[in-house]
Amino acid sequence: MLTVEDLTITYNNKKVLSNFNISLNQGDIFALLGDSGSGKSSALKFIAGLNTTSKGNVKLDGKRLSHNGEHLISPESREVGMVFQDYALFPHMSVEKNICFGISHQSKKIRQSRVKELLLLIDLPGIEKKYPHQLSGGEQQRVALARALAPSPKLLLLDEPFSSLDKSHREQLVAQVRDILKKARVTSILVTHDDQEATKFADIIGHINNKSLTIE
Repeated sequence: MLTVEDLTITYNNKKVLSNFNISLNQGDIFALLGDSGSGKSSALKFIAGLNTTSKGNVKLDGKRLSHNGEHLISPESREVGMVFQDYALFPHMSVEKNICFGISHQSKKIRQSRVKELLLLIDLPGIEKKYPHQLSGGEQQRVALARALAPSPKLLLLDEPFSSLDKSHREQLVAQVRDILKKARVTSILVTHDDQEATKFADIIGHINNKSLTIE
């Protein structure tokens, strides 16, 4: 489903990451571990098409997205979803409108059906009309996940989505989100600095050490 080859991240002529190669099948959940500044989030953003690098190839479901550091397909056309640490929900929009943000081109009937389907998937049925401030942190993160899944992406990228939660809520949400992604069969990459979180969440774990990636 996803292949990343020879990814190299360079800042101010300084090589931050090199020899980054991964190959994931549909439904695989991959966790990327590394110290702050090791290039984890930069690698994620390159896969999403959000930043450039000196070198690197990305192919998703047989389609070449990036070649030798040049993005061939724009971020919005990559069929890649992203979930961030800060949830990034629109506070002035209801849950329903937040989830529908990426599928606004669909008919009202299709949007409403998709919202109900996703709220069942994240185990929060019936909250369509609520607003983000009426939800707990864990509920907000699950709604952010539903919004990312709404357009049916082939790949989901999660950039430390659990780090702002306290330990008890974080452990519960890690298990819930893993279950959701497995049910949806979405290939996913999680960036984290927490070894235990990676072990509980992922099928495959990669460590960035000395500017290179090692797969467990």
